[in-house]
Amino acid sequence: MIGKLQGVVDYIGDGFIILLVHDVGYKVFTPESVALKSTIALWIETVVREDSIRLFGFSSIAGQNLFNMLTAVSGVGPKVALAIMGTIKTDTLMTAIATGDAKTIATAPGVGKKVAEKIIVELKNKVGGTTFNFNNSDTSGTALPDLLAALESLGYRRMDIIDMAQHLVAENPNADVSRLVPMALKEISGNK
Repeated sequence: MIGKLQGVVDYIGDGFIILLVHDVGYKVFTPESVALKSTIALWIETVVREDSIRLFGFSSIAGQNLFNMLTAVSGVGPKVALAIMGTIKTDTLMTAIATGDAKTIATAPGVGKKVAEKIIVELKNKVGGTTFNFNNSDTSGTALPDLLAALESLGYRRMDIIDMAQHLVAENPNADVSRLVPMALKEISGNK
């Protein structure tokens, strides 16, 4: 099996690239943002099906491991896993899984509420406490969903605010939503 490829991005397609390695072009499906003619190295996961062999490439082993965890969930194939990873940042996704935030996971194309909930149920114990850390505060576990709900009720889109909200909750683990909302609005407006 192919473990890693390093080469020049020769073509960028819809969800895949052609990676030129020693005059051989490999079609690699990837959620990574790459530039044409750039030299990149990708960790490769080979998926063999009855009718195809596909290569999936990731810039880190952690990304490859996340892909494998997602595809181990029944109902989540490689295409859906790539859609999730291409839409949601890794740390945001891990936090959403660990905190049971199905709404964030469901923002990825092709992922509905049921699939998002299934991902949480099947992966929560695998990611809990390893990737995200809110200073192990009980308040942070409830503050994040409440902060997101409050900001969404003000008209902000979850994908636009989730990273900032996670950051605020992590920096202010003992703050409640009434303190976090004004801080978030200040952060959004750029008036730190």
